[in-house]
Formats: sequence, structure tokens, C-alpha cells
Amino acid sequence: MRKKLRSTSAVNFLSKTGYLLLAFYLLIPAAVLNAGSPDAFTVIAPPADSGRQITPFLRYQVEMAWRQDERRQAELAVIRTETEFLQYQRSLRGRLLEIIGGLPEEKTPLNARITGTIDMDGYRIEKLVFESLLGFHVTALVYVPDGVKEPRPAVLLACGHSPIAKAFRNYQEIAARLVQRGYVVLCWDPVGQGERSQFWDTGKGESRYNRVCGEHGIFGNVAYLAGSSLARQEAFDGIRALDYLSTRSEVDPERISITGTSGGGVQSALVMALEPRIFAGLPSCYLSSLPMRMANRIFLDPDSDPEQDVHRMVSSGVGHAGLCLLTYPRPLVLSVAVEDFFPIEGARKTWREVEAAYRRFGHADKAAITEGYHPHSFSDHNQLFAFGFLDRQTGMPERHGFEPFKLLDFKELNCTRAGQVRLEYPDGKDFLDVVRDYYHTRKNSISIDIAEMYHGRNYPGINGWSLTPFKHGNSQREIGWEAAGSASHDGYAIDKYVLHHSGLLAIPLLHIKSKGKRPEGKAVLWFDFRRKLCADNFAEVKPLLEQGYDVLSFDFRGQGENMMRYAVASIDDPRLAAVPLEEQYYSQTSGVMANYVYNTLLTGRPYFLQMVEDVEIVARFAGGRLGIDKLAITGRGKAHTVAAAAAGSLDGLELLAAPDAELVDWAAIVDGKQETWPIEFLLPDGAYVDLN
Repeated sequence: MRKKLRSTSAVNFLSKTGYLLLAFYLLIPAAVLNAGSPDAFTVIAPPADSGRQITPFLRYQVEMAWRQDERRQAELAVIRTETEFLQYQRSLRGRLLEIIGGLPEEKTPLNARITGTIDMDGYRIEKLVFESLLGFHVTALVYVPDGVKEPRPAVLLACGHSPIAKAFRNYQEIAARLVQRGYVVLCWDPVGQGERSQFWDTGKGESRYNRVCGEHGIFGNVAYLAGSSLARQEAFDGIRALDYLSTRSEVDPERISITGTSGGGVQSALVMALEPRIFAGLPSCYLSSLPMRMANRIFLDPDSDPEQDVHRMVSSGVGHAGLCLLTYPRPLVLSVAVEDFFPIEGARKTWREVEAAYRRFGHADKAAITEGYHPHSFSDHNQLFAFGFLDRQTGMPERHGFEPFKLLDFKELNCTRAGQVRLEYPDGKDFLDVVRDYYHTRKNSISIDIAEMYHGRNYPGINGWSLTPFKHGNSQREIGWEAAGSASHDGYAIDKYVLHHSGLLAIPLLHIKSKGKRPEGKAVLWFDFRRKLCADNFAEVKPLLEQGYDVLSFDFRGQGENMMRYAVASIDDPRLAAVPLEEQYYSQTSGVMANYVYNTLLTGRPYFLQMVEDVEIVARFAGGRLGIDKLAITGRGKAHTVAAAAAGSLDGLELLAAPDAELVDWAAIVDGKQETWPIEFLLPDGAYVDLN
């Protein structure tokens, strides 16, 4: 029985800007380009230069995001009344909860304890440890003004990215400035930073990964597989910090606000959106427009950080504007930097939407923006504006300028004797334990069929595309095939094709066959791990050719001949500069492929499923143009995982056994707390998919 497939319209992804070089190549006959090819297996002429490139695949991702964002804006545009807006807001919050994996249903005891106190000039710093989940420890500092006689407004201060987190100079400075203004402040270490390393190496006295974004990239990827997210845990840590502050006699629970910059901006945006008890939100240097952020991340801030890349954040209609709109009608001030890697025009775009809603429904005085002309930071300029805004909203006396503060060594601010919660509380849980627990509560009630996943959300309707010769135009809702010359190798003929699709995307395809008489319509689609067939792996397919099969082999989007030959510049992990390009390209913690993958998550069509799309396109061409009616598929090593998923998703595609086949087992990764695995196999909810 054939599967019933859903077809959706493809979108137009052609852009004239930035593709002059590609256009130049497309205008040259493929046979001419191939004539000087260095080997028989090259299909597409390589670009003249390496380095930063707005590749067709990157442009494809960004254009998809813009179209999804336009749908979000259209949804908002039809709202006429505040009642309708509040209904929209409830729907938006439900979507946000869904895409982060929900929040824990039970709030277990905080088991809060003060482990030490530091007396400062006009305030004290209390060292706090609490459990956001049972056995999952959070280290924090509580700044309390001297002489508090009645409950005060308070501020949650979420940390951005630093190995020492809450002890980093800027966070000490912000906390001191707020407590000097009369606020009680709680600043906590995010998971994976400060005293909350999840991968501490006692021999080296450091984490196995960098504690800026590195740990986030490792355990955040595993959370995706379980259908959870790092954003879920970070938001819940902030909510439990709010729960703790609400118990303090010095704190007015009705006036607890939240601020943070960079990664702290992410956390503050999530907490203010999800937690209605937050009085005011003051996020800094994060909120922009996600399609713009997707476009520049590889070149300006390539380090992996899944907290920012919630699966379906764009396609669900939430985005950065949605996070802000969920704060309405509570006070909100955005602090942004003109020279930030979070694009300033994106921040301005989001601000215009937010300001319009506040003004339209009578709360213009509760929303504001401040722009500092500087790089990524919560500058003095922006702090003065944001804190002054907060003073007015909370009824605190407004102050001008800042008092000096004393900077403490990070060790003085440790809340644990050992300096790390995993050493201080060895019986506690690490984040991968939390992810595994989440998976175990769901695994018996959830089973996902790979075909349903593939043909479900955001499937581009390839089964309905036409097959036509390429005309140097825009191949939309069609597979535009182009002959790219012929060659021979080891006595076999090689025909080359380029399959154009989805606007600017192109698949370089090889068709290998015997030069003599061939059996009719019998072929194997074969690929190696991260590359197609070439001279040094040709021996792997000779047995298939000798058995009478033709062999088809191609490069997936973003790989092989479609690879961006660019070495990322990671400020978080300079060691990557010494790593060979291809190894760096696939790095889980900072690489081009990781950024490609996270972009696909934001748009709701994971890269792994897009690899299966490439298989379907090639299969359509093989049957419709090459006359192949019996098509098998196999992959070498871990590539067999894609082959198995394609065979399970597409009719008429037989999975052929391979002696070295290796299936990536997503459930085993979660259960075994496996830290590293191929980034291109990152599949949200993959732990509930069985390819066997």
C-alpha cells in the first residue's frame, strides 16, 4: 500500500544579491566546466575562493525563515481589539511551552541553604545553593541592601556566557549597581557555567568542554533528541529562583523583575514570557529578529548554544517578537547594541512590533528601548536608561550615575567548598540525568513513525514536483535536471548530473554503470559518511556493479561539493583554529554544519529530514529520467542511518544491507548520556523513532 503524502507549495528562494559568482557558473555549459575537472567524480566547478560565503543553502534557510515570519506578522495584523490580542497571547504562550518541551509539572522542595556571607559597603552578599529539581543544584548569590525595614523590589539577574558566570566582572557590576539602588538581587550560575559544570575533569581541574558555550552545545543537543530543550531547563531555573526570592522577607513578591545580557538576555526573555509573576523585563543584547540572526551567526558568533535555538521557534510563530509580546502589558525595556552580532535592524524591527501593541492598547508608557553605539555588551549607557526606567515603574527613587563597587575574585564568590556542584554533591543529578528522566517519563506513551515525521510538518511536497530539463531559471516545485558531462573510472562509465531544486539548491549526482550491456532498471543509491563516491572509496561499490547494479551517488546539501570551505573563528574555543577544516566544519561546539543544523531547527525542518529530502529528489530523477524502476539504497558506516530513514519514509526504496552499516540510535544516546555524535543527525524527538 502506498503512503498518502501531503503536498505543500514550495517557496521562491532566488536572490539576485550575493550570487553573481554562482550565476556566472550557471551560464557556462556544464560540459565545459567539467572538461578541466581534476577527477572523474567532480560534478560542480568549485568556487574561485574559499572563506565567508552566503551559500545557496544558507540563503535557502534564511528565506524560509522570512516567509514563516511573514505568516507570523499576518497572524498579528488581523487583531483588532485587546481581547483578541490577549487570546492571541494565550495561544502564543501555549506554542512556546510546546516547543521548549513544557515545564516540569511538579515544583519539588527548593532545599535552599545559605553557605556563606560577605559583608560589603552598604549591602551583603549571601551565597545560596538551591535545587530547581530534586537533586539538581543551582549556585547563586543574593545581594541584600543594609537596613531593609520593609519589602523591597527585587531583580533576578541572569548570567550571560562566561566560564565564571555570576563572578564575571560585568555581572558583579550589574548586581552591585542594582543593590546600591535599593533592590534585592539574585544572580545564579546557568547550567554548564560557573560552579555548575556538567563535565568536570578532576584531573585537569576544568571541564572537558569550554564553559562559555561548549557544554551547552554538548548536553543541549541530547535534550533535543528527547523532545526537551536547554531553554526549558534554563527557564525553570529562573522560575525557581523567583520562587526563592518570593520567600524572602526583604522582598516584595509583586515587584520582582528580571534582567540579563547575552545568554542572560535569552534566559530573561524566556522567563518574562513564561512567568506572569515577573513584574518587568529588561533583556539586553539578545532580542533581534531570528531570520537576520540566522544569516550572520556562522561568521560573527559561530559557537553552538542550543538555548537560543529552540526547535520551531520561527515556524511556530513565536520568534523574538513573540517573546516580547508575551510580556504585555507589564513593563518592558529592550537594551540593544548597534554593533552587536545580534543584528540591530532586527532589534529595531522587533521593537516596532512590540511598541505598536503597547501603544495601541493604552500602555505606551510601559515599553521602551535604548540603543548603545557599541559592540555586544550591557553598557553603562544602556544600564543607566534601563535601571532608570525600572526605578520609575517600581516606584523606587530614581538615581543618576553609578557608585563605585569592589570587584571580588571569583573564588571568593564560590557557593561550594569544592568550587563545583558535581564535586560538592556527588549524589546529585547532572543535566543529562534530567534529560534522561524526561525521556523515561514519555517513552512508553510516545512512538514516532519516521515516515509520518518526514511527510508531516513542513514537508515541501517533493512527491508532487515535476521533472524538467534545467533552463537556468528558478527551479520551484520542480526538479530541474542538467547533464554535466561524462567520465570513466576503472572500466566503468560515469554520467554526471546537477539536480536543481528549491530555488538555488543543487545536488551533484553521479550515475556509474557498466560500459557494456546493462540490466534494465536496477540501481543502488550509495553514499559514504559525509561524502559521495570518489576514487578512494570506489572499491566499496565494485561488488554492486559486478552484480549488475548501476550505482547512484550524490552529496547532500551543505556537504561534499556543496560544502562552505570556511574555517570559523571561535572566540570561545581558539583550539579549533588548529583543527583540520573538515573536522572543524562538523564540530558540535563550533562549526559551519552545526550552525546550518540549528538554522533548520528554528524553521521546523531538521537537517536530518532534509537529507532524506535529497534522497527523494534523486529517487524521483532516477525513476523519471534514468528509467530505474528498482532502486535500492545503502550507506557506508553511519551514513546507513540516512539510508534507513529514507527507506522507511519513501515508497519503492529498498534498504540494502551493508557490511559496515552503523545505525545512530537516538534513544541509546539519551539513555547512555552520550556526549558526542554526528551533528547532522540531530533530530528532535529522535529518541522515540526506531529505524530497525
